[in-house]
Amino acid sequence: MDNVIDTLKSTLAIYGDERFFFIAVCSALLSIVSFLAFALPWTWVAYKNPESLKKYRIQGRDFPVKRWLVPSLQRFAINNLVSFLGVVLSWPLVRHSGIHTGPLPAWYVIVAQIAFFIVLDDFLYYWMHRALHTPWLYKHVHSVHHRITTPFALTGNYMHVIEFMLTSTLVMTGPALLGAHVVTMWLWIVFRQLEAADGHSGYDVPWNPALLVPFYKGPVYHDFHHRRFFGNYAGFFAYLDKLFGGTYSKGYEDYRRAQPPVTPPVPEPQPQVSPPRQ
Repeated sequence: MDNVIDTLKSTLAIYGDERFFFIAVCSALLSIVSFLAFALPWTWVAYKNPESLKKYRIQGRDFPVKRWLVPSLQRFAINNLVSFLGVVLSWPLVRHSGIHTGPLPAWYVIVAQIAFFIVLDDFLYYWMHRALHTPWLYKHVHSVHHRITTPFALTGNYMHVIEFMLTSTLVMTGPALLGAHVVTMWLWIVFRQLEAADGHSGYDVPWNPALLVPFYKGPVYHDFHHRRFFGNYAGFFAYLDKLFGGTYSKGYEDYRRAQPPVTPPVPEPQPQVSPPRQ
């Protein structure tokens, strides 16, 4: 009996590690808050469907916000709860990942690591996504996400709980491999939730700040995946589809070629004012 009690105490002591609070609890809360912060404004825009932004809509169909708003929030809540419980149960292993709360690295190290996380996550997600489109996995798992054919931002996390867990695991892979600082991981989580919301926003606006990320093609890329069901399997970058078998969605390349290049506005000439006579 004493051995059982000692084992229980040692197990509970693992969760007393301050890293559990920062890595598990704070990361989960940050993930939820950041996604909602990015997704809700664009969801409101999709609901209001303002006339001034209709020219930027990727699809001609109206956004089904009324139909999918509550189901999306329900899925989001359940998926995050299950994901958090998964982290709690796996903490005895996760705590050995190397993610730490020590001295914060230099800013350029943080930037380089996040760039690595983006590339690695996108590469892994591409292959996971293609696997989810195999018949059995598509029918039993990925088809949930594809119920949405005209996405809006909040549907970025509308998915089967298994897919959500797999996606969350990929997000943690980079920080675990590099033994990143927890702040670096937090910045990466915020960026990843920006990606999830932006990729489902349904609007191709030229002033989208996410377009500042090199090689990112904007929400059009993933929107075509929802419309066509196949192709455009990466999460962020389009080069993987070209590199691994030409898996672009039907019509995506034609859409891209049809877009006029973005050119800066030419300032109007100012009228010349004669100097006053002396």
